[in-house]
Amino acid sequence: MYKVNEIFYSLQGEGRWSGRPAVFVRMSGCNLKCPFCDTDFKGYKEMSAEDILAACLEKGGDCRFIVLTGGEPTLQVDAELIRLLHQQGYYLSMETNGTHVVPEGIDWITCSPKLDFTEGGELALKKVDELKLVFDGAHEVSNYGLEATYQYLQPCDVGNDARNRFILSGCIDYVKRHPEWQLSLQMHKIVGIR
Repeated sequence: MYKVNEIFYSLQGEGRWSGRPAVFVRMSGCNLKCPFCDTDFKGYKEMSAEDILAACLEKGGDCRFIVLTGGEPTLQVDAELIRLLHQQGYYLSMETNGTHVVPEGIDWITCSPKLDFTEGGELALKKVDELKLVFDGAHEVSNYGLEATYQYLQPCDVGNDARNRFILSGCIDYVKRHPEWQLSLQMHKIVGIR
C-alpha cells in the first residue's frame, strides 16, 4: 500500500514541461523539512497500485503524462507501481529532492535539491534530466555537481508580495548573467490553477 496525499489532473506549472496536461500523484511524507514546503502531510489515503492506476485513468482521461511528486516520491514509488502505470502507456515524470536513488523505469527525473534549506539534503543522484533550484536571493546558486540536461532557477515564494518581487528580480538578473540557467516560474500559481 502507498500513502497518497492526493491525485489530481491539471497542467504542469514548472520547469521543462510547464503548460503540459498532467496527472499529479502526490505521495505523502518526506525525509526533509523545508521551510517553504506547500504540501500538507496530515491527511493521506492508503492506496494499492491498482487504486492509483484507477484514479489516474478516472481523473486524467486520455492524458498519459504522470508527475510523481510529494513529499518525496522515492520513499514509496517502486517497481510494481512503475510497471503497472507503464502498462497503461503512461510517461512517468518524478520530482525528487535527490536524497534517494530513483527507481528504474522513471522516464523523466526532475531534481530540486534542498541542501541549503534543511539538514539531511545530501544528494544520492549524479545525473538527472532537469535540475530545478529554488532561488531565494540569499543562498549561492549551485548545481551541486549534478549533471542535468536542463537547469532551472525558480524564485522562492515566501508569501510576501514585495519580497517575492525582489526575489524574482534577483533571479532574472542571475539568469541573464549565467545563461546556463533558465527561469522557471510557478505558472499554476500565476494563472490560478492547482
